[in-house]
Amino acid sequence: MLQRIRVAAVALAVGAGALALAPAASAAAGAKAPVISDVDISPGPPIVVFDNPVTATFSFTTKDAGKAELQLKAPGDVSVGTPVALTPSPHGSETKWTGTKSFDAKDAGKWSFLAIAHGDKDESSTRGTFEVRKALDTKIVDFDATPDLVSKGDLIRVSGRLLANGQGYGGQSVTITFREKGTDAFRHVTTATTRDSGWFATKVRADATGWWRAEFAGNKFARSSVSDTDRVDVRFRNRDSRIVGFDAYPEPVNKGDRLTFTGVLQASGWDPLPGERVSIFFKAGGSDRWEYVTSDVTGRNGRFLATATAVESGWWRAVFRGDHGVNGSVSDADWVTVNQPTPPPAAKSDSRLIKFNAYPEPVKRGHYLRFKGKLQIDDAGTWEGYGAKVRLYFKPKGSTHWQYVKTVWSTDSGKLYTKVKAWKSGTWKMVFRGDADFYGDTSRTDYVSVKR
Repeated sequence: MLQRIRVAAVALAVGAGALALAPAASAAAGAKAPVISDVDISPGPPIVVFDNPVTATFSFTTKDAGKAELQLKAPGDVSVGTPVALTPSPHGSETKWTGTKSFDAKDAGKWSFLAIAHGDKDESSTRGTFEVRKALDTKIVDFDATPDLVSKGDLIRVSGRLLANGQGYGGQSVTITFREKGTDAFRHVTTATTRDSGWFATKVRADATGWWRAEFAGNKFARSSVSDTDRVDVRFRNRDSRIVGFDAYPEPVNKGDRLTFTGVLQASGWDPLPGERVSIFFKAGGSDRWEYVTSDVTGRNGRFLATATAVESGWWRAVFRGDHGVNGSVSDADWVTVNQPTPPPAAKSDSRLIKFNAYPEPVKRGHYLRFKGKLQIDDAGTWEGYGAKVRLYFKPKGSTHWQYVKTVWSTDSGKLYTKVKAWKSGTWKMVFRGDADFYGDTSRTDYVSVKR
């Protein structure tokens, strides 16, 4: 607040004594009253003291003043205060006055100041207060990373509490860091913000065994701090597996003939899983018991192929019992009808797969691609629709190998329809392998582009 004090027989009592200000001598005609600005303090209050004293600079400007003074009063000080030496910097009718004062931790509290500008006949003053603070001591307590044992890629919860001078310190950013076993340095992972109570918590993904901790970098008012470390052990999760494209054929089959079993074993990814044994099991119609029949070891493309003699109708499936680091899996079951031997049939007739079409073209990746066609057989010179099992195959762009996709049944009128999701560009076809009465046939091929 800016105020002027006219020096006209004014007395200021201090303690037991008194300071009298005598009337000033007559000023020269036209003398101007001094003007004083607000006091600027740098660094701006509050002045926070960490380990070393902090020197604050006080400055103000006067106009039409011959001299100036600055007094600082410490917390609880009942005296008039301590004068601060000022250095003037004249600029025309204005003068900038600058002084410094050093503060340390013992000076914490609310200070007051009084700045006075002395003119030829008047005085002007401004006063105010500022605060000196001791830096807050912080501590991160109750830090915890849980659970202590997880599988690779699992989420863990890290939590703790940030205290400042023993109280919860809210609204502060805490960094979560991690040091992997076998290394020396902690690396930044994520950050969390403390609640009003000082508590913080967040979830992070654990990919390796090592130590977790929380770090507070400090701020203008508080010191930095680091929590204790907490170790989390990470074990490698077993990969899942699956058997795709399992097929038992031919269907139907005569008793005593050979059945062939094919499929592909894959591990999560889904990459081929070579060098693993896949067993073939059979469950007769009306039975609840699966019985082991034969097995094969997968090749480099994960494919297996086994054969067995057809004895009776029933279900077939492939079983992978798992291996070190890989979980086991079971294929879908495939029913095969076994017919009793009959006299040699008459010569087989031809069949044909016509009107095969894959659409839409092109198709967006991950959207359904639809297929239609028609299966017909030659019945005494007339082509008629035929209901039978037809297989859908796919050859990716750039590949020379056809991949089995799925099996569909044609209606009694021979119509075929199915759909699958499209992931890669390539060529499609349908195959009827034939049966006891009719030769097999392959449809025309249809190339479909897959767009992202």
